[in-house]
Amino acid sequence: MKNNFLFSIGIIVCSLWIVIALVAPLITPYSYLAQDLAHRFQAPSSLHWFGTDSIGRDVFSRVLMGSRISLIAGLATIILASFVGMIYGGIAGYIGGLTDEIMMRISEMVMAFPGIILAMTIAAALGPSLYNTLLAMAIIWWPNYARVMRSMVIANKENEYVEAAKSLGASHFRIFFNEILPNSVGPVLVLATLDFGNAILLFSGLSFLGLGSPPPTPEWGAMVADGVLNFNYWWIGTFPGLAILTMAVGTNFIGDSLRDFLDPRLRKEL
Repeated sequence: MKNNFLFSIGIIVCSLWIVIALVAPLITPYSYLAQDLAHRFQAPSSLHWFGTDSIGRDVFSRVLMGSRISLIAGLATIILASFVGMIYGGIAGYIGGLTDEIMMRISEMVMAFPGIILAMTIAAALGPSLYNTLLAMAIIWWPNYARVMRSMVIANKENEYVEAAKSLGASHFRIFFNEILPNSVGPVLVLATLDFGNAILLFSGLSFLGLGSPPPTPEWGAMVADGVLNFNYWWIGTFPGLAILTMAVGTNFIGDSLRDFLDPRLRKEL
């Protein structure tokens, strides 16, 4: 029952943010770029629900528009990292032997570096931009998916349906993509759901450090950084920070519930 409740909360929160991201340009009361120096640092009111920032921009409008940047960043990172990781780990697990050893040692070399430090280094070397930051995040994340996929492929390639496909003369390509891969993606999907919120957190962290989308992009992490610079005006950083928190918690609720459902040892009723 508790799991079902958390799953429902996660679905509601994430669905709400997805809807907001889709219709943001239609529901923002002001342009996210509009500056009004005469109304800078205004506290939340009926005119500006989340107040205004240091140059008079409406924080509410920027938080809503920022959902597009953060959600796209998280989704793009997870799709790219999971795709590369699944193919890489699947090939390593299916071929096995020395090829598997070499490929896994390469992935472990990437994992040996602290993730945030490696992402910062790559993003700083490539230059601050949305695409460079996404690439840096995907580079540090793909080994996790590769390891999960490799373990699932090793377990599944010995099953009877794989032996049956081999006896019928199926090619290795067909066996991998038609027989093994569909039966191995479950844990990868759970990991992707859990990592979606973490990807938003990491992207916000890089933007907080000035390594994400350049100004005046309304990105949640950059808005929190602006709030730190203007600490006395609590609303500037609080509301984008709450947006990050709710999205991360919602995706974790969904991921935990999916993990329990797909794992027979932890399965509960949703």
